[in-house]
Amino acid sequence: MKLQFTIGLLALMTLAADAFARPISYPGGWMMMQMNDSNMHSLEIDYSPTANYSVGYVAEYWRENDWQLHAVSLNNLIKRWNLPKSQANIYLKSAAGVAYSDFGEFDGKIEPAAFTGISADWEDRQFFTMYENHLVYAGDINKSFMQKARVGIAPYIGDYGDLHTWLMLQVEHNPKKADHFTVTPLVRLFKGETLVEAGVSEDGDVLFNFTMIF
Repeated sequence: MKLQFTIGLLALMTLAADAFARPISYPGGWMMMQMNDSNMHSLEIDYSPTANYSVGYVAEYWRENDWQLHAVSLNNLIKRWNLPKSQANIYLKSAAGVAYSDFGEFDGKIEPAAFTGISADWEDRQFFTMYENHLVYAGDINKSFMQKARVGIAPYIGDYGDLHTWLMLQVEHNPKKADHFTVTPLVRLFKGETLVEAGVSEDGDVLFNFTMIF
């Protein structure tokens, strides 16, 4: 009985972390993600009919070239490994819609737009690793590819329902920037149905992400 309780508690804690770290929540759940970094501001609202995919709306504002994307999103769980004391996942994150520009010769221009990318992660209760990429096509407005990786460690292991803390280091590669690589140390905090991430890059750019499940 004690073993069953321990396994059940670990499963609940894994689900809590999984819902925040990844683009699909529990079946019937809604997720709102608001993200800000040196590249863009974004808002995504998704509904998960099952634990294998989610659909929703995503809006992105790209700061450097002053353009925005509005699209329907689709996130798919490609593969999950439930290991004895850890979990690994691969997701395909895609969207299709329209882009609008306020920049230079493209001021007022509207183009069909889409993005896609792979997100992969592995974590146990103390360590976390993640890689993802983002390929964007928006006609003449934008064509770009970015990728980033993270490693993280939990300074303590909390119980289910506690405030959980992760200390992370993110490295981003964006070929369109003069400095192709950006390093950002950040802190992730989550409790209950809310997650907050905050950090400052080596160049002084602020990262702030907020996620809520409802």
